[in-house]
Amino acid sequence: MTSHAGTGGGTEQGDPGLSAIMSERRQLINLGYRLLGSLADAEDVVQETYARWYALSPREREAIDSPGAWLMTVASRVCLNLLGSARARRETYVGDWIPEPLPEPTEWATGCLGTGGADPADRVTLDESVTMAFLVVLDTMTPAERVAFVLHDVFRYPFAEVAEIVGRTPAACRQLASSARRRVRAAQSPAGPKGPGAGQADVVRRFRTAWQAKDIEALVGLLDPDAVATADGGGLAVTHPRPIVGGERIARAYAEIARVSGDRTTFQERTVNGLPGLVAWQDGALATVFAFEIAGDRIRRIWAVRNPEKLRPWQTA
Repeated sequence: MTSHAGTGGGTEQGDPGLSAIMSERRQLINLGYRLLGSLADAEDVVQETYARWYALSPREREAIDSPGAWLMTVASRVCLNLLGSARARRETYVGDWIPEPLPEPTEWATGCLGTGGADPADRVTLDESVTMAFLVVLDTMTPAERVAFVLHDVFRYPFAEVAEIVGRTPAACRQLASSARRRVRAAQSPAGPKGPGAGQADVVRRFRTAWQAKDIEALVGLLDPDAVATADGGGLAVTHPRPIVGGERIARAYAEIARVSGDRTTFQERTVNGLPGLVAWQDGALATVFAFEIAGDRIRRIWAVRNPEKLRPWQTA
């Protein structure tokens, strides 16, 4: 998990220079992505946070003992406001909403996931708090639950500081985080969380091979009987309108997709939110990013993101 850096944040006291303030960018991106599930929205939050910092007078900035803590507090409050309005926007969203997949610029090999060559200041730290499964659970929480849980359990903020950000008492924030923790535990796969090892990579690779071969029997063998496949097109791309439930139903649906697309679709083995995933290209254009949750040696969840607005970061990754 990401360590709490809000009390010092790597900045000097007084009125820090541009380089010191901008060194907080990675921490702010990490916070924004986990709270909002969107890299684009996280970047907007960072811009808004810096705009508020530079809207202060020099004297006001000099009076702030810890600029890093100030920036994290402002970013958290901006995210809290955005989470409230996001709930209203989701009511008009076409189909199921899936968090924006986080791109890694390298392909993965069995037992080894690439870390990529992106600017470290712009990279989201990869750990269990950015897996698609974790982000999907976060999205079921109330805005206050999500902020309290992420700040305390991921960024290690004490509840006294969380309370100042959320506008609740420390005891109330402790209850919010506890409720969020129960949601996370309830959603965890029976086999428990697994790291990005060779086992997961092998399952995803075998799934891709069976899918391309339209081998329904092999697909069924790789899918949990109660597996769920969810697609997000946002009304901008063709998808299954509702989640597909059941390993056999998913296998038949995906075999039909392979039959219809034929040789027009190619796949890359890419790291998606820190775990083995797939990227599909159709007629040379980026079409879908697939994230997986694997329990034991079977796929429990598939998330297929097809909304082109959520795939823009992948065009240059």
